[in-house]
Amino acid sequence: MTEIDEQFLKSCILTAKRAAKSAEQIMKHYYKCSPDVKIKSDLTPVTQADLECEQVIKQVLMNQFPDFGFYGEETGQSDSQSEFIWLVDPIDGTKSFVREYHFFSTQIALMHKDEIIMGLSHAPMFAETAWAAKGLGAFIDDTPLKVSDFSKPEDSCYSTGNLRSMAKVKTHWEKLRQIMSLCHKTRGYGDFYHYHLLAAGKLELVIESDVNILDIAALSLLVKEAGGKISDLKGKPIGLETTSILAGNPATYDKALEILNN
Repeated sequence: MTEIDEQFLKSCILTAKRAAKSAEQIMKHYYKCSPDVKIKSDLTPVTQADLECEQVIKQVLMNQFPDFGFYGEETGQSDSQSEFIWLVDPIDGTKSFVREYHFFSTQIALMHKDEIIMGLSHAPMFAETAWAAKGLGAFIDDTPLKVSDFSKPEDSCYSTGNLRSMAKVKTHWEKLRQIMSLCHKTRGYGDFYHYHLLAAGKLELVIESDVNILDIAALSLLVKEAGGKISDLKGKPIGLETTSILAGNPATYDKALEILNN
């Protein structure tokens, strides 16, 4: 059994950073080169860049930790019975990548017995790497992160991501309206970016109804280690089956969760 201590977590972080940097070179090679796009069975796009990035990320991670399992967006799961499993989305935001705007990132997380213990979110076009490890805090590059303590409407900013499922249900849409009426500004940053802002204390709430665990595993730990709260829209903990997100500083999260579930 691998001992989970500070030295081990730092080794995982360094390995994840190397893997993300290796993928960055591939992304920048294909960016603005109009790579061929294929549509997967779940109707999401995939490019040669996605496939090559996942391949190099997997190689770096598995060379360092050969006994760990791997769950990738493009290649699926291997050794899923392992005590440790890497969760990887090589290009989270492929649509942004294809349409040539900067809101895409590499997401790498490490799960131990259903608990996320390390996460890295690397945004190459922002030159920004956010990371967190259980008990070690959350950071963007070397800057520690802490969620805000804003709760007054005149101070607060909320951001939404994918809301397609939520928008289909009239009662859910009404609850979203109630929540959004509590803040001064609303934004729709989406993807990795609003989680970075939340963890850095620059906005107070994030809501999404259509995600998967590979999109948000690393980001969920970033929010928690920065002092925030995060769950699905019903308040259930983040896990492999998570498909929605409510995240915020404690006061804002608690109020939004109350509205959503009453």
